[in-house]
Amino acid sequence: MTLCAWQRPSTLRTPVAGKERGWCLNRKKWSYEPPKGPIFWLFAVLILTSMMVGCRLLDTVPSTVRPGPTPSSAPLPEGVPADLKAVWEAYSVLSSEYVDRGGVDPSRLAEGAIRGMLQTLGDPYSQYLPPDHYRMELQDFQGSFSGIGSELYQRDGRLILVPLPNSPAERAGVRPGDVVLTVDGADAAGWTALDAVGRIRGPKGTSVSLRVQHLGVAEPTEITVVRDTVQLESVSYYITDDSFAYIRLAAFYDNSDEALRKALQEVQNQSVRGIVLDLRDNPGGFLATAVSVASEFLSNGLVVYEVDGGGHRTDWPVRAGGVALDVPMVVLVNGRSASASEVLAGALRDHGRAKLVGTTTLGKGTVNLLKGLSNGGGLYYSYARWHTPNGTVLEGQGLSPDVEVPQPGGGIGDVPLERALEVLRQQTNAPAALLPQDSHRSALIK
Repeated sequence: MTLCAWQRPSTLRTPVAGKERGWCLNRKKWSYEPPKGPIFWLFAVLILTSMMVGCRLLDTVPSTVRPGPTPSSAPLPEGVPADLKAVWEAYSVLSSEYVDRGGVDPSRLAEGAIRGMLQTLGDPYSQYLPPDHYRMELQDFQGSFSGIGSELYQRDGRLILVPLPNSPAERAGVRPGDVVLTVDGADAAGWTALDAVGRIRGPKGTSVSLRVQHLGVAEPTEITVVRDTVQLESVSYYITDDSFAYIRLAAFYDNSDEALRKALQEVQNQSVRGIVLDLRDNPGGFLATAVSVASEFLSNGLVVYEVDGGGHRTDWPVRAGGVALDVPMVVLVNGRSASASEVLAGALRDHGRAKLVGTTTLGKGTVNLLKGLSNGGGLYYSYARWHTPNGTVLEGQGLSPDVEVPQPGGGIGDVPLERALEVLRQQTNAPAALLPQDSHRSALIK
């Protein structure tokens, strides 16, 4: 039986006119019969070449694959770009032909496609937020939320609580540094911080059971916390013995500008000589809030300008009516001062209002928008890049301090703050004074 060269035969024989001669392959052995004439050799070379090409093709195609139908002819929904036709075709095939299509969740397919698109951008600041995380993100910048009233950090795989002062968590017995072990009986091992926050937050009046490990205590402790409305305090301050105000701005919530204005009015009523504005560890927030805060210290000009992907520039000018236009000031920054913090610090320095003390800022210079999607999730994406009034690009490089002062380890006081006060005293020719240690500690945890 003679077979085509690209099939996989059990026996291959190469017939020659009139008689079977040449190389023959059967189930038992190879045999050879000398050929007659050059025509045979030419014919044999052609046959062997075809066999080798065919075998190579067979080796690259798995035997379990069979040709499928032509690409899906499902019509492209109106408004979907032609470039996304392949995505729609893949979705149509999986939802109608996949072997386990009964278990296919269209919403998960959609979320996977969104994450895939964002991943190709290579932008760490553009990401998809599932519905529960999106709701939490909105709450975080509204200045209040319903929950237990505690910050939560993830360090070395552990979830660590730091309760806010006079919060439901603090009143129930949660201590700073508590490690979360379980939430309502569910083991917290392997959770992300967002996973934990999603389970711990809840409606006002409901309760959550936490098993935590107190620092220095051998046995875990069970604590039940009744959730309540928690106000996020982003501004705290105190006044030193030599009449300098220390003001801590922890974030740029939608109410942070009002809280800062109130603090500025209160410290000026006490005739302070100058202000140390602490933006360390401030992750940012609303740009409009940053503009309002900067306007408390500036009389005119720009706070910042942004340039979008189309090259269009948008200026954010100073708003009139600031209450601290002339008071001497210094700004504290570090490597976790980011985004709106950098906008404020850059504006104050470019206008000659303040020196920066500390370490180089993060360098997060993109304008990000958070848009809700129809599935209840959100799309957090980079819309533009901002520049300081003098044109300094923040993205990827941050702001270098005028006076570099890293914070040494070992719990040796607040060295950058001490240095900032020294700079401020030099500006105002004021003698040195000791910090009130108790008020300092309370200010930093508010």
